[in-house]
Amino acid sequence: MSHIHRMPFGATVHGGGVDFALWAPSMDRIVLVHTPAGGAASSHAMQRSADGWHRLTLAEAGHGDSYAYRLPDGTTMPDPASRFNPQDVHGPSRIVDPGRFAWTDTAWRGRPWHEAVIYELHVGTFTEEGTFQAARERLGELAELGITAVELMPLADFPGARNWGYDGVLQFAPDASYGSPDDLKALVDTAHALGLMVLLDVVYNHFGPEGNYLHACCPEFFDAAQHTPWGSAINFGGPGSRTVRDFFIHNALYWVEEFHFDGLRMDAIHAIRDASPMHIVREIREALNAGPARERPVHLVLENDANQASLLARDGNGLPVAGTAQWNDDLHHAVHVLATGERDGYYADYADDAAAGFARALAEGFVYQGQPSAFRGGEPRGEPSTQLPSTAFVSYLQTHDQVGNRAFGERIHALGDPVLVRAALACVLLSPHVPMFFMGDEFAASSPFLYFCDFGPELASAVAEGRRAEFGRFAAFADEAARARIPDPNAAETFQASKLRWRERGTRAHFAHLCKVQQLLDVRHRLLVPHLAGALGAGSHGCEEGVIRVQWELSGKRLHLLANFGTQPAAEAAAPAGALLYSWGIVADAAGLQLERGAVHATLEDMAGG
Repeated sequence: MSHIHRMPFGATVHGGGVDFALWAPSMDRIVLVHTPAGGAASSHAMQRSADGWHRLTLAEAGHGDSYAYRLPDGTTMPDPASRFNPQDVHGPSRIVDPGRFAWTDTAWRGRPWHEAVIYELHVGTFTEEGTFQAARERLGELAELGITAVELMPLADFPGARNWGYDGVLQFAPDASYGSPDDLKALVDTAHALGLMVLLDVVYNHFGPEGNYLHACCPEFFDAAQHTPWGSAINFGGPGSRTVRDFFIHNALYWVEEFHFDGLRMDAIHAIRDASPMHIVREIREALNAGPARERPVHLVLENDANQASLLARDGNGLPVAGTAQWNDDLHHAVHVLATGERDGYYADYADDAAAGFARALAEGFVYQGQPSAFRGGEPRGEPSTQLPSTAFVSYLQTHDQVGNRAFGERIHALGDPVLVRAALACVLLSPHVPMFFMGDEFAASSPFLYFCDFGPELASAVAEGRRAEFGRFAAFADEAARARIPDPNAAETFQASKLRWRERGTRAHFAHLCKVQQLLDVRHRLLVPHLAGALGAGSHGCEEGVIRVQWELSGKRLHLLANFGTQPAAEAAAPAGALLYSWGIVADAAGLQLERGAVHATLEDMAGG
């Protein structure tokens, strides 16, 4: 069984050789440089059509050969739609015949979204080896724990040997530092055999600062009138945008069809400049629905600082019109303030009553649903989210962003009050939201996750200086000596320090945390998940002196959650109805429930007719 996504650009292998296609309307002439495996390079002029496509069929080309495009000014560049670039982003592309990989997951039909428990990982630091093969060997442990979906941080080929992935420039080429395309397919194939979905983080709002040759060969790919933090915006709405939109739509289909991914996480869609009648996110959803989603569930997860609930809306059949779910930073920020007391930056918006904010996020998804944000200068933020199902929100105590954007990459287990961190984790895992772990959360890993990259010397120096200057706004880094202690992102040691220390998993304190996580996930899968399908609308919530109460109506059940995030024990709390799911820090007496600080109590009540 093979999976092949056909697309109008790139190198396409067939019985008569290889078709090459590049869209470059500004170029009068493009030359293909072809190098067979073990042979000498040869040059071939491509045919230009009136609509700016340059095409060539080469009968002698085949799988494993290298090729590149030469521009009129002599610049030699890889294919923007390269399937593999083993010599990094400045080197030639390699022809890949995707039909050669033999899949074994023919019985795989995906999993419904309400069963998702996500594990976000960075391939390079998830294991000591930092490869697809090494990650594949760890998947069994995640499945045994109760994880049902692995989310890979971006894989699009980036400059150098190490990167978070958000500096990718070759959208179709898995970075060679992790292995070959077939190695990635083997990882997905193994995951499916274990019952794990695999999601991929994709970046459609910008290209990285090094190795993006599209500016040279195809300036039509960008809209100079629209600016982003990374320069000119990608052209999703101007002249020529149809081909640009198709590039990214095909990219989404490529990962889902050719690599059999179960869905995508779209990075920072608030930074996409698209005023078209149909936003690119919606068009990608429609393309997925018309293609692979006809045979299995395909999930689309958004990161969207604008809290646009409209992009998470459901149709008359309860299916998403665009995003399946959104990363819920509002919930994270409220939890972070609760557990650490930090109030700098965007945390200031959650500082007035973080417990109440956490309760609202659990019940309704977004904390900011249109009210003004002080951090954003009083601008209103967000849209009402109470009409959405709780499974439209992916919630967590930390992510790569919230850990790695700290100067020293500390995890919340190293920063927060352990009693409150434990309570918050139980609340998230016992809520109807889709929970997510950042790799190592499950055993309270001690390793940091730092910002790292591997740029050329000039850019590397600018990135290191810029990062230290950015932290200069904070009191803790006001003096130069403090800023100098911030790890250099380009140093190999920064990358090495960020690798998980798997040996910790078996030590006493870390193993105890792992067992608690496994207990909570077992409760979730056995008792909650069967009632999450079809549950619609927000829950109700309340908060008094740090004690939160939240309840949700599920399919035939009512879920109650009671937790004490106050500074003192709480007395005489009314006991919620229903069968006990989980309880910690609770003493029941004639007056009701006595809650220790950090107590959590969850019950599941039968509803009339349920």
